[in-house]
Amino acid sequence: MKRYLILEDGTVFEGTAFGGEDASVGEIVFNTSMTGYQEILSDPSYCGQIITMTYPLIGNYGINSDDFESIEPAVKGMVVREIAEFPSNFRNNLTLDELFKIKGIPGISGIDTRKLTRLIRSKGSIKGVLTAAGEDVQTEEVVKTLQATVLPRNQVAQVSSARPYPSPGRGKRVVLIDYGMKHGILRELNNRDCDVIVVPYNTPSKEILAWGPDGVMLSNGPGDPKDVEECVEVVRELLGNVPIFGICLGHQLFARACGADTFKLKFGHRGGNHPVRDLITGRIEITSQNHGYAVDEETLQGTRLKVTHSALNDGTNEGLTHLDYPAFTVQYHPESSPGPEDSNYLFDRFIDVMNATRKEQQHA
Repeated sequence: MKRYLILEDGTVFEGTAFGGEDASVGEIVFNTSMTGYQEILSDPSYCGQIITMTYPLIGNYGINSDDFESIEPAVKGMVVREIAEFPSNFRNNLTLDELFKIKGIPGISGIDTRKLTRLIRSKGSIKGVLTAAGEDVQTEEVVKTLQATVLPRNQVAQVSSARPYPSPGRGKRVVLIDYGMKHGILRELNNRDCDVIVVPYNTPSKEILAWGPDGVMLSNGPGDPKDVEECVEVVRELLGNVPIFGICLGHQLFARACGADTFKLKFGHRGGNHPVRDLITGRIEITSQNHGYAVDEETLQGTRLKVTHSALNDGTNEGLTHLDYPAFTVQYHPESSPGPEDSNYLFDRFIDVMNATRKEQQHA
């Protein structure tokens, strides 16, 4: 059956429907990864978005039971040039089409994803609708409705955990604040034997500190950091009381808690091939990224934050460290799910920071 992708500027793409049959509205973004579509579609940071995959063939190794980053995908749809109907991989359990049918997520294939990507790069991220499968639509009416549609801004509340839960270990105790956590982050902490307690995004700082953590992890998540100012206040209250490591949205919330500002990028950074320079070592890392907002480096003046990493593609901020407290953050995804593992060492650095802080406290 045919399906249309209609953008708020009136652009119409006709293709073939796969996955769920119902219509879906969201922000159209693109991802440049060649592999990792399962981790991408299950990343909670895509809440409310329709993903365009720039690599032309998607679904060729199917869907397995191991590579999900969340149990329930929050993505609003997927746009691909070609979908593989007969995937080949020893771990394959489902086709991409079958998964999307189970989850009710609409997809469209057979359109010019290169043209769509160039349009997004030119005009910026844009609202769009995937029409119901097989439905004939009046384009002008759809465009008018789409232009008047206000997309939800409560994405963090939609994807965060409803209540605290443990992921036990015998090492350092880490409270992981879930703003839309990828399970790869939890896995990396567990691999280092951390005793992790995952808490909802709106957990008060007193409750977090009552767990007696050696450190606090600020997770990734969707949306604009300015929409969750209550989280900024919690980070501000934690700063100086416990070591902090932030990733993606956690990085932005940390910066705002320290007095800096954030802004929306034209079309965001999404993919597993983004080069970042470590300004301390001079090393170049190829990183996995998924964010539509960034820290405004001009607003760092007057704060006690030091820039540690910078994006080579556009010079935007990719990392910060606090000059007075044991706290550091990065904009990209060191858990590498999907993506290269160049930055995996940052979890070891977090362990080192917690160990050093504990020693200082013992000798104080």
